[in-house]
Amino acid sequence: MGHLGHHLLDAAAHSAIVVSEANSGTAGLLERLEQVARRRFQNPKPFRRGFWWIIQVRRDEFIDGKLTRKNRWERLAPASMSEREVLKIAAERLRDLNQGLENIGSATNFAHYTENTYIPVALRKMAKSTQDRHEGVVRNYLKPAFGKLALRDLTPMTLDRYFARLSESALSLESLDKVRDVLASILKRAIRHRLLVKNPIEGLELPRAARGRITQKPIISYEQCEQLLASLPEPYATMVYVAIWAGLRVSELIALRWEDVHADALTIDERCCRGDWGAPKSNASNATIGVDVEVIERICRLKNLTVEVKAGRATRRYKVVKADGPKDLVFQSIKDGRPMRDNAILSRFIKPAARKLGLPFVNWKCLRTSRATWLIQAGANPKDVQGLMRHSRISTTMDIYAQMVPDSQRQAIAKVTAMVAAQRAEKELLALTASPDD
Repeated sequence: MGHLGHHLLDAAAHSAIVVSEANSGTAGLLERLEQVARRRFQNPKPFRRGFWWIIQVRRDEFIDGKLTRKNRWERLAPASMSEREVLKIAAERLRDLNQGLENIGSATNFAHYTENTYIPVALRKMAKSTQDRHEGVVRNYLKPAFGKLALRDLTPMTLDRYFARLSESALSLESLDKVRDVLASILKRAIRHRLLVKNPIEGLELPRAARGRITQKPIISYEQCEQLLASLPEPYATMVYVAIWAGLRVSELIALRWEDVHADALTIDERCCRGDWGAPKSNASNATIGVDVEVIERICRLKNLTVEVKAGRATRRYKVVKADGPKDLVFQSIKDGRPMRDNAILSRFIKPAARKLGLPFVNWKCLRTSRATWLIQAGANPKDVQGLMRHSRISTTMDIYAQMVPDSQRQAIAKVTAMVAAQRAEKELLALTASPDD
């Protein structure tokens, strides 16, 4: 067969693939909907009704999974406005619809899209902790506010009003920012799925905080760390020790394997958060880091440890490390050797011990922040701290620096205080020498 024959066969095969995809149940659904729904130019005449100018607009809606076109009455402006100005407002209102800038997919219900597409498709690619936070925001804030609306109804004005009302609640500015981030993620995914043409949340500004606040990241001192370690049983004491002195995130700590433990270093190439396995948080987090030899020695000591666990009236003994092959986990659950759960360790062991020491704020993140703070207090360069903590952005490291008062500032304050005290003493002395004798 000649070159032309091969070319014709390739073209036929390619055509067959395209036809097969076009005939599938899901591929090209939005394109077919766009072809089926024949939009006609709309130019309804506004008229007064009561205190408002209104118009009737034909809009596409999804009802029980079926596309239908329904007439809707929409308010334009107060009845006191002139007809000429109202016509301008009507033209602007219908501009996106008449110019094809409003997709048929924008008629999709917000709650339906979120529950059936965003959460199972997009959100499942994120870390388990991120999934939990996003689903909480959707459940508590977004679904109650927008659950009955179509995607196209989330206009910039609608979102501005929503966040203005939300800012009057007891929510902190950080919580408002999280709600905005989750909503922006949903709308961005809707644009990718060709349900929206533009993102209505772009340019949205949150209200300014009533006053500037510096959020202090809770930390513990070296002495408090020693007290905490002494009050924890194994293997949890070693977990806290490694978390602090190696600066590991708890998900990295739980996923640590024996093949990742070297003579003076640890390799971080995996994370595990409550059963969800994946790559580390960022490219910067995926690294081999140097650690003190004492950290390695303490990890290896686990192989020879046995712990006692009460089971009713009986006491059972378990090996801390049940298997130490290259692929085996360093920190294994006491009874069956499965991956540990960070929240269970925190609530059952670390939190109770910390509360007894008067440190109720201690959590896994606090341990990591404490490590970074100790490096700063020791005079480490910000870039070195960034590398050791594996921060992907220097701004994360500088946030920790910002809450520390440098020694140079303390010395400057001490000098000013000493100068003022010396001047005050000099004036008092002059006043005493100038006064007449009794």
